Amino acid sequence: MALEEKREKRPAVTPMMIEEEAALRNGSRGLPPGPWAEAAGPRPRTTERHIAVHKRLVLGFAVSILALLAVTMIAVLLSVRFEECGTAADGPPRAGGNGSISGAARQPPGAGQPPGRPEEEEARGGEAAEEEEEEDEEEEWQRRRELPPWARPRLPRHLRPLHYNLMLSAFMENFTFSGEVNVQLEVRNASRYIVLHAHRMHIEAVRVAEDKLAGGVRVARTFFYPQTQVFVVVLNRSLEVERSYNLKIIYNALIENELLGFFRSSYVLHGERRFLGVTQFSPTHARKAFPCFDEPIYKATFKISIRHQATYLSLSNMPVETSVFEEDGWVTDHFSQTPLMSTYYLAWAVCNFTYRETVTKSGVVVRLYARPDAIRRGSGDYALNITRRLIEFYEDYFKVPYSLPKLDLLAVPKHPYAAMENWGLSVFVEQRILLDPSISSILYLLDVTMVIVHELCHQWFGDLVTPVWWEDVWLKEGFAHYFEFVGTDYLYPGWNMEKQRFLTDVLHEVMLLDGLASSHPVSQEVQQASDIDRVFDWIAYKKGAALIRMLANFMGHSVFQMGLQDYLTIHKYGNAARNDLWNTLSKALKRVGKPVNIQEVMDQWTLQMGYPVITILGNETTDNIIVISQERFVYDSDTKPKDPARGDNSYLWQIPLTIAVGNTSHISSEAIIWVSNKSEHHRIPALEETSWLLGNINQTGYFRVNYDIRNWRLLINQLTRNHEVISVSNRAGLIDDAFNLARAGYLPQNIPLEIMRYLSEEKDFLPWHAASRALYPLDKLLDRTENYNIFNEYILRQVASMYLKLGWPTNNLNKSLVQASYQHEELRREVIMLACSFGNKHCHQQAATLISDWISSNRNRIPLNVRDIVYCTGVSLMDEDVWEFIWMKFHSTTAISEKKILLEALTCSDDRNLLNRLLNLSLNSEVVLDQDAIDVIIHVARNPHGRDLAWKFFREKWKILNARYGEALFMNSKLVSGVTEFLNTEGELRELKNFIKSYEGGAAVSFSRAVETVEANVRWQRLYKEELFQWLRKSLTQ
Repeated sequence: MALEEKREKRPAVTPMMIEEEAALRNGSRGLPPGPWAEAAGPRPRTTERHIAVHKRLVLGFAVSILALLAVTMIAVLLSVRFEECGTAADGPPRAGGNGSISGAARQPPGAGQPPGRPEEEEARGGEAAEEEEEEDEEEEWQRRRELPPWARPRLPRHLRPLHYNLMLSAFMENFTFSGEVNVQLEVRNASRYIVLHAHRMHIEAVRVAEDKLAGGVRVARTFFYPQTQVFVVVLNRSLEVERSYNLKIIYNALIENELLGFFRSSYVLHGERRFLGVTQFSPTHARKAFPCFDEPIYKATFKISIRHQATYLSLSNMPVETSVFEEDGWVTDHFSQTPLMSTYYLAWAVCNFTYRETVTKSGVVVRLYARPDAIRRGSGDYALNITRRLIEFYEDYFKVPYSLPKLDLLAVPKHPYAAMENWGLSVFVEQRILLDPSISSILYLLDVTMVIVHELCHQWFGDLVTPVWWEDVWLKEGFAHYFEFVGTDYLYPGWNMEKQRFLTDVLHEVMLLDGLASSHPVSQEVQQASDIDRVFDWIAYKKGAALIRMLANFMGHSVFQMGLQDYLTIHKYGNAARNDLWNTLSKALKRVGKPVNIQEVMDQWTLQMGYPVITILGNETTDNIIVISQERFVYDSDTKPKDPARGDNSYLWQIPLTIAVGNTSHISSEAIIWVSNKSEHHRIPALEETSWLLGNINQTGYFRVNYDIRNWRLLINQLTRNHEVISVSNRAGLIDDAFNLARAGYLPQNIPLEIMRYLSEEKDFLPWHAASRALYPLDKLLDRTENYNIFNEYILRQVASMYLKLGWPTNNLNKSLVQASYQHEELRREVIMLACSFGNKHCHQQAATLISDWISSNRNRIPLNVRDIVYCTGVSLMDEDVWEFIWMKFHSTTAISEKKILLEALTCSDDRNLLNRLLNLSLNSEVVLDQDAIDVIIHVARNPHGRDLAWKFFREKWKILNARYGEALFMNSKLVSGVTEFLNTEGELRELKNFIKSYEGGAAVSFSRAVETVEANVRWQRLYKEELFQWLRKSLTQ
């Protein structure tokens, strides 16, 4: 996409921008100064009493009259021609005439003209006058020291859309579409400007009329303002307050070959390439598909009609009401009217998919649409069945019925995200919804399950109740992410997702990110569209979910649930901000006799970045007294704070610290202490000399806990002697806290490695998973050092006994995918992964044997749950022929889950030539799907043999990558982070900083975070690497 040229003139900005209507007081409601105003001004009148009765004067007067008539006719003709002038999104603003309609816009060369819409020639006359008028108008706003309404970061508030009637024609043979949108507008404040969003489209005509009266409101001119992606209609007179008007816009645009707006995708069936069109509007891309008020607060109803060839079908948020078939092989589907909703989760699709359906107890029709071959194989059946059950679960949990008559799940080959929660038409990328039970692992099933649970939660949190503005996007994403675990627990009660897996997959992961000085609050100010992308990150999703979980635990789950029910009931079909949630939850607590001000507590967690580390110290002089202190946790204390006026010492939280006392055989029940000061003294009963303290029971709080060395030693001793006295969740929490406290310099480097020693007796999956995740970044810091083998040997010793105990799984192709022994199978998988990753000889031999058997027999007998481990290990150990074999299988398989792990396995090679080849192939969309290319680059960067190759490739291809992914949420930040997070030398840090100085494009926040991460890596190498190796050498010789 070519960047649109920015205007050189920028009007001055005052601290408070006043609506333009107030500035147009004292009767100045006409056209701004310029040729149009002069043409519309009053003309002097000539009467007979001013003419002498003389023949020559009469004759002269007659000639004058004739000349005046001639001039008037010419002016009228010119005016008509001006009305035919169009407006092009990619060009400078054009006048649209002074009538009620502005005429057709010229298509750019090669844009493709939709059938039935002949190209009209643009009038050239009057361009200089129009540009002069625009300049005069901007100068007028400048004199007022105000931004004009179209240059402001948010839409002006003088109009509100009530209803959209949108009629589309999709031309799939040349990937264009035409549209006509009629918007019913309510006027809140008088204005002669209509400002709404529109981007990358060609406006053909504009009409404004009063709803109840036939007369039109004359359009003076129209223009695009690319800087804010708005389209401006300037009227000859102001719209009147408390009246409603109809805005009609006829336009056309491309069905883009990208990932946002109304875009196209394709797939191959029986050797034939088939195309489909689908939308992705969140957060700010509805404006690419139709002119609209593209902000969440502007909820309206929508009536959609889609005209398409009869070989296709169309889908939208609501069911089809009627279909009108035409003789020429076209059909128009008219969809039922939607409830009040925001533009970003409006959706439609034009495809030739087939479907299967089911119905919930309350009568909601659920359909899954996908490629015909996927439907025929039953790949969508699992998703369809759990969707029905989950709708029933949410209806019961929230006590608010699902609001639409149907829900369609659409599986598409290409999509920028895992899924999008469009109300009534949720769109998923195929690998996050299609599942073949015969070749899908438990991990893949879990991934598909949780994506569906997440998107269905959005039908309530996001669609039914929508955040007022993007600063509170965590209100929908945090809840959806939290309910991924609650909803999965409903489907699989024995998996303990919310109490256990949430810790490693959400809490521990987001604390890595939020421990950087370059982090940001979960609620952060969003001024304009360019700021919106940065709020859609793991802070909003995962930290939002972690704070919600903490809130649910200290409120009590039943009271929390009651508060959510009230919140959804009060705000359904509307918008809500975080204070609306806090007020509702406070009232719920008050009803059960707990008058807690939730806003006062939670504002500290949502409006401050980062999180605290609680330090618990025993008092050697006074029995049963402990000192509890809090400070902000940061990985690199040398990093300058993001806000220089506020150092880390000024951060303070109200912390619900749960605490328990234990000994070799028993742990007390937990007590809660609210910590609100920098340092506090508290009396703990029954605290004996041999007793240990444990804080943040089951890790329900969003903070880390540190202890004095004596208490750490007591906890390590307890884990070694009888680890089951401490809960599974707390064993995982101790491992994660210890590794990260050591990495940040709060603890000696040996403490986390000493804790690991007990794992040989650990039979639960969660602590092993926590250890594996905590070891991973440490491994990447060391994997290119000369003494890496010392670290490698230590880890293998900790893993060896459990690896021998558990062994390898048998081939379970004929068994049920969802096994009762989920925890056991996941534990076995975790241990095998660690063994193979760190070079266990038996593990390597087993992987090579399984790969060789597959190649020789052409039958894949590798157990499903470890296929990705075996593929990766085989590719890294064996010759180029194995790489080519995996490459061939990647192209030939039709199973979505298998395709994903085969592609990732190709990045495991030790051969740098093969890794370079794969990197270059990743940008070919015919070979690797757009959304998968990022994963290829990141996985090569994680490979120590390819880290520098991926980093070099990233820098050389940045312009291409940024052009492809720059507008897509997450994608650029994911790429920047994935390529740079394990760079750890002074030279790589210099390369990163030099690249940032020279690069062009966005992702400034991601690069700032990358610099801090690499600086922390370099600092750790300098300060702690030798300390770690010295302890490892000593430990291995004992």
